Amino acid sequence: MELLHLSKSDRSLRGDIALDGSKSISNRALIVLALSGADPADWLANLSSSKDTTTLLRLLTHAGDAYDAGDAGTTFRFLTAYLALQPGIQILTGSARMCERPVGGLVQALRSIGAEIEFLKKEGYPPLKIGEIKRTKRQQRAIVHIEAGTSSQFLSALLMVGPYLPEGLQLAPEGHLVSRPYLEMTLQLMRYFGAQADWQGDTILVEAGRYTPRPFTVEADWSAASYWYEMAAFADTVDLRLNGLFHDSWQGDSIVARMMQRFGIQTDFGEKHIILKKTGAELPAFFEWDFVECPDIAQTLAVACAGLGVRGIFRGLETLFIKETDRVAALKNELAKVGVSFSQIRTSEAVTGGHRLTPSLFEVSGKARWSHPPRFATYGDHRMAMSFAPLAFFSPVEIENPAVVAKSYPAFWEHLAAVGFKTTPTAPPAALTGTTGGDME
Repeated sequence: MELLHLSKSDRSLRGDIALDGSKSISNRALIVLALSGADPADWLANLSSSKDTTTLLRLLTHAGDAYDAGDAGTTFRFLTAYLALQPGIQILTGSARMCERPVGGLVQALRSIGAEIEFLKKEGYPPLKIGEIKRTKRQQRAIVHIEAGTSSQFLSALLMVGPYLPEGLQLAPEGHLVSRPYLEMTLQLMRYFGAQADWQGDTILVEAGRYTPRPFTVEADWSAASYWYEMAAFADTVDLRLNGLFHDSWQGDSIVARMMQRFGIQTDFGEKHIILKKTGAELPAFFEWDFVECPDIAQTLAVACAGLGVRGIFRGLETLFIKETDRVAALKNELAKVGVSFSQIRTSEAVTGGHRLTPSLFEVSGKARWSHPPRFATYGDHRMAMSFAPLAFFSPVEIENPAVVAKSYPAFWEHLAAVGFKTTPTAPPAALTGTTGGDME
């Protein structure tokens, strides 16, 4: 097991960082261009270099009938719908953790429009055997009812293939819609490449047609920017430029700029960059937010509250239980190492798409303190590594399996070194080597 010792000699944050392209936008653009028959290299600029995106790009040009998405959840879900439009029989699988993540809702929706998909092992879970949607069942506009509370990626996967169904697609989300900004991102990208797709009341109507390739620059990743906001909140002085971010962003995680105003961080927008500075405002007594539309930055804000000793009240964490790891349990375990409680203070259970979700209220309580470098497990989850790393502003910390950041932000440790962090790979004592959930992403 690799271990990274992380420290910083001062509390200043100054630099000029070129953020990678958004993984979420990149993966959608790749699927859309693949459906159009175009070569993404001819049309896309600033494509994400993340493992998830490079995996999808490789599989879209893959010769054969067996596909392994590894631990890339977005890649797996988007390919499930994409492969249902391809001739022949395809096998789609993933890592051990991927085979524990539910896809039953998406498969059921694709079956309803004629796809022949089998679960090869456990019902409702990967791996899948995917047959092409039968043309005899595609002669009228497909009306698809799908539970909206498990993953917005199910809906996005269906929407993107909608123009290539003979009569288009009418998508009817049912129940509580989670991560809606990601769904809106999908619709905006589809329209950019020529699709007719929009809401009509409570349903989304996609007209039959084709995508038209055109030049497109992928915006930098606001999820990645969130870790820099966390660092800015911990720093005493800040003058940081983050390149590639747009004021009118398609990404729901851009809400972090508004969140972090509460922690005294000012965002100045340029044409294609932002500059972070401190406002000098006092910290709030508590911070409360509903993360149902931006679950990927919940870990960032939880650790920010812990580092600053701000009581946090978090709502909308239902989908965190079935992410790359159980992120709720991971936060509870790792924050406890620095004396901070992450606890559930109210809950009511609901079953969504055959999977039990837990709408609830969580509290971050206490201020992070430690006398010896705490060793944070990452559970194979890139966001655990990047959200806990900024605590090194206060005192050295250790991060297990630091290479996990390659999933979404391969240059993360290099960028930290560029602004003055000391990053030292070390080998843990023999008695501590072994697994820490490394295949849980």
